[in-house]
Amino acid sequence: MTITRPTSDALVLFGATGDLAHRKIFPSLYAMERRGVLNVPVIGCARKDMTDAAMVERARDGIEQFGHDFDEGTFKRLADRIHYARVDYAEPDCFKKLRDTLGDAKHPLFYLAIPPSMFEGVVEQLQASGCAEGAAVVVEKPFGRDLSTALELNEVLHRVFQEDRIFRIDHYLGKEALLNLQYFRFANRFLEPIWNREHVRSVQITMAEDIGVEGRGGFYDEAGAIRDVVQNHMMQVVALLAMDPPAAADEESLRDAKVRLFRSMLPFREEDVVRGQFAGYRDKPGVAADSTTETFAAMRLRIDSWRWAGVPFFIRVGKNLPVTATEVTVEMHRPPQRLFPDGGGPARNYFRFQLKPSTVITIGASAKTPGDRMIGEQMEMVAVHRQPSEMEAYERLIGEALVGDTGLFARVDEVESTWRLVDPILQANTPIQDYEPGTWGPAAADTLIERYGVWHDPLSPVRLCPVTP
Repeated sequence: MTITRPTSDALVLFGATGDLAHRKIFPSLYAMERRGVLNVPVIGCARKDMTDAAMVERARDGIEQFGHDFDEGTFKRLADRIHYARVDYAEPDCFKKLRDTLGDAKHPLFYLAIPPSMFEGVVEQLQASGCAEGAAVVVEKPFGRDLSTALELNEVLHRVFQEDRIFRIDHYLGKEALLNLQYFRFANRFLEPIWNREHVRSVQITMAEDIGVEGRGGFYDEAGAIRDVVQNHMMQVVALLAMDPPAAADEESLRDAKVRLFRSMLPFREEDVVRGQFAGYRDKPGVAADSTTETFAAMRLRIDSWRWAGVPFFIRVGKNLPVTATEVTVEMHRPPQRLFPDGGGPARNYFRFQLKPSTVITIGASAKTPGDRMIGEQMEMVAVHRQPSEMEAYERLIGEALVGDTGLFARVDEVESTWRLVDPILQANTPIQDYEPGTWGPAAADTLIERYGVWHDPLSPVRLCPVTP
């Protein structure tokens, strides 16, 4: 059943002068204006003294640098929507003035593009000033630093907003590639009979970046790879790969299916995790000289369910790796009987889902080589998803939040369930192992997976180990 919620009639952006608004939010609003779907006033809020004209110029700079196909007419229409309100987050009078600025708006959407430490004060001021009545709120990840802080954050938000009026943005959920993975899973009947422990041998997910922390040393040193991408991005990829089909097509059924999967996952143990740090990380600005923050993590996830019991899900994330790419490899068992002299082909069957830099779906199979001998070779059937005008994640997510659709946002039980999985290893503080920039992390990551073969490097041919007779 689809739930009808009020459409927002104003967008209030806290942190309007910050980097996120500059790089992502204003370019996304411009793209929405270009498509003709933005029809609300945009009120930028920050502590600085600034005029409407200065806010418009700040928006223009971000759009010209980080947007696409700048058009003066489109920007003029957006500029006419933009206003600025100085808001000191600790001053009640500022919020009373904001309520006046909202005018007749009955269902404003408040976007908190500010540090999580400020959420509580802002939410309380929104309530005290009457701004929160009929409103909704968008909050950026991280949703806490661990389970306890996530619980505290949710308690703060729930004092003022109903759960279905809270939009927790994980931009990964708005990416075209992830939506394509979801569609492929549930729009094709041929997958379901084989998508289980009887046919799948192992699953690998690699999210690699060839850059380091690049000026974000202070932030990254507080987070690390597990908090930054495993607890959120990678768990969402696992959910789309491994969850059972949702009971219906509505947004809550999809999120229910994810939560059921998360609750069937077993918490990570120390032996399931390898943490690494690239050489030279401690010399980066903002990074502590004795930092034990991981810039690399390789992890083995166990799912205790009828469908997946005994199938390992291997996750590998990191910075300063050889490439920037995100890819999934689902490796199948070999046929039960060897009918050919080469053992049935050089490799098992597999599915590859490339999520970045392109959206590519590959099915790996064995076929006979030309000639008079029954010898096999590896072949790949490749489908490349091309969409030059692909919608950016933030554009999609802001649009969904404005119309009240929660399907692409993390629900409270999703967030708390995934924190319960990673919390034990965050508390255990497993040892950090060094690795050289431009390599695939510490050698221990290979040991973690060796029983099932080798890591499949994104953008490279799949290497599958032979089966022991």
